[in-house]
Amino acid sequence: MPTSRTTALERLNALLETTAETHDGYLDLLGAAPQAGPPTGLTQRLMRTTLLPQVYERYWRPALGRALKGPLGPSMAGEVRLATKLLRLRPGDTVLDVACGTGRFTRAFGAAVAPDGLAAGLDGARSMLAKAVAEGGPDTVAYVRADAVRLPLKTSTVDGLCCFAALHMFAEPETALDSFARVLKPGGRIVLLTSARRGWQPARLIESAGGIVSGQKMFDRGEIAAALRARGFTEITEKYAGVTQIVAGRLD
Repeated sequence: MPTSRTTALERLNALLETTAETHDGYLDLLGAAPQAGPPTGLTQRLMRTTLLPQVYERYWRPALGRALKGPLGPSMAGEVRLATKLLRLRPGDTVLDVACGTGRFTRAFGAAVAPDGLAAGLDGARSMLAKAVAEGGPDTVAYVRADAVRLPLKTSTVDGLCCFAALHMFAEPETALDSFARVLKPGGRIVLLTSARRGWQPARLIESAGGIVSGQKMFDRGEIAAALRARGFTEITEKYAGVTQIVAGRLD
């Protein structure tokens, strides 16, 4: 158990494979690099701008999510509640929020694992993390700027892992899934929200073209669930809305 003198940043630093320096309130493993890995398209480049983080939680992410999920999909607040429920977070757990953006999910996870747990938000964009730090939150929350594809955490160190609205923007999503499985403890849980291309051919063609333009990979329905099974996950659930899927599972 952490002591009252141990900060969330210190606890997060202890989980990293390489010790990181604190920069503007978060740990930084990328230094002068503008991002980790090659750019994949317009959407990813927008994440590095200074304007988007200011409107991300209140306007951009809810509006984009609604367009992709359709009228029956969950709101952003609904996504946060669903992710927390599917991860089955308990006080004292360690949870990793991959591609955390401005920290909306991370803060909620921090409340769920309080008072002795750790909610770590990981992102590659300085502007997103600066906004996340400025938003504050529970003292169980800490952030790190690092590669979301090749996670810098030690093996089997987290009880839960969330990656919402990001896997389809990674240049190497299969490598990312390998890394997600590596850092989870046996029995740990994962929840992902990503793209889901429909099977009807006309819609499939349009959705594939949209993915090409925006630089996002369009996964097939069932593809992520199959990828998790191949990595030893069980108790897999799938929920579809529009061109999105929320997939969750438990690592055996």
